Amino acid sequence: METKQFKAESKRLLEMMIHSIYTHKEIFLRELISNASDAIDKIYYKALTDETLTFEKDAYKITIEPNQTTRQLVIRDTGIGMTKEELEANLGTIAKSGSLAFKAENAAQDGHDIIGQFGVGFYSAFMVADVVTVITKPFGSETAYKWESHGVDGYTIEEVEKAAVGTEITLHIKANEEDENYDEYLDTHRLRTIVKKYSDFIRYPIEMEETERQPVEGSDEMEEVKVVKTINSMVPIWRKNKRELTDEDYTNFYQEKRYGFDTPVKHIHISADGAVRYQSILFIPEQPSFDYYSKEFEKGLELYANGVLIMEKCSDLLPDHFSFVKGMVDSEDLSLNISRELLQHDRQLKLIAKNIQSKIKTQLEGLLRDDREKYEAFYQAFGRQLKFGIYNDYGMHKETVKDLVLFHSAKEKKLVTLAEYVAAMPEEQKYIYYASGESTDRLDKLPQSELVKDKGFDILYFTEEIDEFAIQMLLNYEGKEFKSVTSSDLGIEQADQAETTETQVEMFTAMQEVLAGQVKEVKASSRLKSHPVCFATDGAVSIEMEKILKSMPNNQDVSAVKILELNTSHDVFEAIETAFKEDRPKFERYTKLMYQQALLMEGLPIEDPVAFANEVCALMV
Repeated sequence: METKQFKAESKRLLEMMIHSIYTHKEIFLRELISNASDAIDKIYYKALTDETLTFEKDAYKITIEPNQTTRQLVIRDTGIGMTKEELEANLGTIAKSGSLAFKAENAAQDGHDIIGQFGVGFYSAFMVADVVTVITKPFGSETAYKWESHGVDGYTIEEVEKAAVGTEITLHIKANEEDENYDEYLDTHRLRTIVKKYSDFIRYPIEMEETERQPVEGSDEMEEVKVVKTINSMVPIWRKNKRELTDEDYTNFYQEKRYGFDTPVKHIHISADGAVRYQSILFIPEQPSFDYYSKEFEKGLELYANGVLIMEKCSDLLPDHFSFVKGMVDSEDLSLNISRELLQHDRQLKLIAKNIQSKIKTQLEGLLRDDREKYEAFYQAFGRQLKFGIYNDYGMHKETVKDLVLFHSAKEKKLVTLAEYVAAMPEEQKYIYYASGESTDRLDKLPQSELVKDKGFDILYFTEEIDEFAIQMLLNYEGKEFKSVTSSDLGIEQADQAETTETQVEMFTAMQEVLAGQVKEVKASSRLKSHPVCFATDGAVSIEMEKILKSMPNNQDVSAVKILELNTSHDVFEAIETAFKEDRPKFERYTKLMYQQALLMEGLPIEDPVAFANEVCALMV
């Protein structure tokens, strides 16, 4: 029998397959099952045009048969089979695809479509097998053919006997290697796992014989029996009518797919039939996964093409600010290249991603509006990621996310949206005021907020590192700019503010000289009511941002421009004035002490704690 050589393209592809173009070798089973499903689809197409042929779906199936003794794995289908010419064309070269050619001649109907490329996915068998045998009998023919190959050396084709129409592929599984266990592809439990992972929603039954322990009739003993079982579920939940599904059905699917161990806050079921056809089920989790806020976390949705899993985590389908969303997408329109695993980033994928983002935003807005308690519970888990979405990519997504973020209100003592804050602003209030710090309790005592609160203006409390960076990227909300309560100019008019005397001006200048290089200015405060001293800042960097930036691994030496403000109505101020006039050494100690007190109130470190302690002790003597 003459051995025929593969065409050059096929030989190169085969060599790539043997050295695993795929990420995981287990993909071979998905490819062969998909080809088997395509072959049955072709019988269905024939039935649409041939009145003598009746397509009884229940009569068609795919069988998997492992044999550990002979090290053979058989995948058998009741599909259309291949002629000798089709074997040559489909398995001898990758230039022609039987499924694609068939698809070009037949329009898809009733949801059946041909997605396989027999001559491409078929070669994946050589990742796990050193010999591959194909026995096939085409529909409408009495002659069957056997195709066999040991790899890149070529293949043979001969006539054989086969009773039923269809194709039987036999893989002689390779011997184990030091770093590769090929025995797993002969184990029924492992094969079931692979089928459930990749091919669970193939529309025809996938059957396999498994061993079960059953009670012996009339006895208390157990025996092992062989049972043929259908190991795929066939009808995916996303193809069912939404009205027939309950919340429990969606929750069960969420847990079966191991998207999480929690109960999802919300599910989104999408059936799109516009510019791109796809179906999707998305879940908004209740709790983040253990690695969500770590660099090990991988975002992404499962991506299917006609029910066949092609990517476990397609990151392009989710923007970073919605990376917490779990779920899947199944599309009929995506373009696939050489392996279903490697996806072309085409227009259809971008359209799906855009639509998904819009659906997620709408669902979150609805949850915020209709079930505030549930939304706030969700926000405790994922609010940081939403705020990151404002800041990320130079604010490209801020319009999408800005109405979903919440901040603690000093006046309301609860979380509020930016829209709610602005709606409650008095007419004379010019800015959205905020304060940054470690906790709401600490911010409640912040000296700099006294004037803002005294005017009856609300303050948003920023307690997470990302907050202030996000707001600076947002710039304003509905035309209202954001203003830190530590800003040197609060934009609040004060008619009753006392004028600074000439002596006080001289004193402030002297204090500035004592603190040269540490503060930009020393001045009388218009914001302090009960506290003696505080820092104000000038410029974009606040004191809280300074702390965050200095704590980063790259040690960014960025400092806020500080202004030391003194409360001229406080008793301490009198002591400073007296010392300025009568005891300059004590005045210098007071000046340093005021500066260090302001540092302590801001949670900033004192450069020389020993010197600070000595200064305090000197004043006590």
